[in-house]
Amino acid sequence: NAGTEADVYISIYGERGDTGSRQLTRSQKPKKFLKGQTDIFAIEAVHLGHLYKIVIGHNGLGSGNGWFLDKVVIKDPVTDLDYTFLCHRWLDQGQDDGNIARELTVTGTSVFPGRQELELKRVESWAAEKWKFQEGNILQFYNRLTHGFICLNPDSTVDAIGDKKNKYGKV
Repeated sequence: NAGTEADVYISIYGERGDTGSRQLTRSQKPKKFLKGQTDIFAIEAVHLGHLYKIVIGHNGLGSGNGWFLDKVVIKDPVTDLDYTFLCHRWLDQGQDDGNIARELTVTGTSVFPGRQELELKRVESWAAEKWKFQEGNILQFYNRLTHGFICLNPDSTVDAIGDKKNKYGKV
């Protein structure tokens, strides 16, 4: 009994405005909003920019109108980004808090659009630089302000006195 026969509505909000309330009518499945089912809908709208929230709910009509919503994923065909809105709650007057509509904010990597690319660059950078942090290595940084070297030692101590020459005699 986690599906619903009620009419479901969604409003999508982005940095450039919102869609207004839209009924989700034509699923790619023969019967929509069944327990455990993933339904896919196409919504035509102007490009809203980066999305930040949705409001989703139903009209409460019909037998078995309560609905357990796991999540909503919106795929933006313009930017090719996926926006995930986690719910994992009931939209039911007789369950949970009794609300039949929920305001959901974007979650996960979609909070900031470049996050996936940034994470990939971080992983690549760490792969190229992690050798510096292997046991026994000493990191030395030249400080232009003091014109000396700062050393990070393997025992986690820092030599920040700023010697003019490093341990190898280089200036």
